[in-house]
Amino acid sequence: MALLSALDRQHTIAPPGYSRWLIPPAALAVHLCIGQAYATSVYKTSLISHFGASQTAIGVIFSIAIVMLGLSAAVGGTWVERNGPRKAMFVSACFWATGFLVGALGIATKQLWLVYLGYGVIGGIGLGIGYISPVSTLIKWFPDRPGLATGMAIMGFGGGALVASPLSRQLLSFYDPDYDPGNAASVASGGALVSLFLTLGVAYFLIMMFGVFNVRVPREGWKPEGWDPSTVAAKPMVTTASVSAANAIKTPTFWLLWVVLFCNVTAGIGILEQASPMIQDFFRENGTSTVAVAAAGGFVGLLSLFNMGGRFIWSSTSDLIGRKPIYMLYLGLGMVLYATLAAFGNLHTALFVLLAGVILSFYGGGFATVPAYLRDIFGTFQVGAIHGRLLTAWSAAGVAGPLIINGFLDAQGKPGTLTADAYRPALFTMVGVLAIGFIANLLVRPVPEKYHEPSRPADPVLAGTDAHGGKDV
Repeated sequence: MALLSALDRQHTIAPPGYSRWLIPPAALAVHLCIGQAYATSVYKTSLISHFGASQTAIGVIFSIAIVMLGLSAAVGGTWVERNGPRKAMFVSACFWATGFLVGALGIATKQLWLVYLGYGVIGGIGLGIGYISPVSTLIKWFPDRPGLATGMAIMGFGGGALVASPLSRQLLSFYDPDYDPGNAASVASGGALVSLFLTLGVAYFLIMMFGVFNVRVPREGWKPEGWDPSTVAAKPMVTTASVSAANAIKTPTFWLLWVVLFCNVTAGIGILEQASPMIQDFFRENGTSTVAVAAAGGFVGLLSLFNMGGRFIWSSTSDLIGRKPIYMLYLGLGMVLYATLAAFGNLHTALFVLLAGVILSFYGGGFATVPAYLRDIFGTFQVGAIHGRLLTAWSAAGVAGPLIINGFLDAQGKPGTLTADAYRPALFTMVGVLAIGFIANLLVRPVPEKYHEPSRPADPVLAGTDAHGGKDV
């Protein structure tokens, strides 16, 4: 009982002198672990062999996890706000670890539905709760630099695969000496997969516990030393009012931001999901690609770096130029980059890599910037819950992006025979998708007063006063 009570919000209030720079590492401890979801391709071939299943049947595992991420973030967002980050991060760790353990049972018994239930459903719930749990806390600790704060944490989710991919390969080779971690076609045994899932489940739970017991919330009325809240409150797109999650979804602004995120993610996933075969197909001569399989694998790793770096660099930049302008960059310049990739991407490998990398940096930046955008528009009152509801756009884009790309490619020919020409209809379609998002972002306006919470005072941090109306020094 003492352990459970330590998870309550009232026991997580930071004491005087507590450094806010301890909060991003706590958030990173969670996001680096759940970012493993991007590394499922490492053992996909082994799962196909073990279950004797199709690529689609195994790929569904990841799809279920992403859909559950969006649904659990939307449904559980208000609960996360009410109970605080420590309890939410603990619940996330329990679901995430349990997902691996149930998945291991499914692999051991060759019951694929248990892997769907474990990694997909149970683990997906852990993904959603874990993804949003530190967000509102970071924003409250960094009212002066919310883009920087959320960028540092959400960068961890994008970079989780950079740690998990080589780690998983080495663990598989440790548990199965016949597995070659340097060969993408090498298949690990079922026993090695079971051991991998058990190891990851236990290890991730322990790492996430570091975040659980180090996260804190600021005391009422706290603000950074030497920071003048009026510099934020004076900006036209930043509110000092409070908007509840229930009211937020009634506003046109929320749904415009939903469209913005959906379009940005759909376009990014279009590159991410098809990256390795795409670069090989773009540079094909006489039916043979001039890009080796190993080089294509390196390209995927490079895109992960762009994805991760964009989450930090672009979200930090948004603190300087504003959230609406940065999304104009993501979507507007994104249209130009996609059109250039379609028309000229096959002229030189370096040009292709540069264009795809910047597009993926915008994809990552969009994820990291949106919590700060929501803070600006709706205030800090229930920003985590609002963020959770907005992430349903990610779930929808996770289905739409691959469908658009694969639908066009299936009509063009068989994998391994495609050329750059086969990709152009899909890429120009993505230009249209980004144009819709660009228009939606232009239409974003401050929330009308009728949606503000009348029973709550202005945000005490942005208004520069404590709960009693005095200056917090």
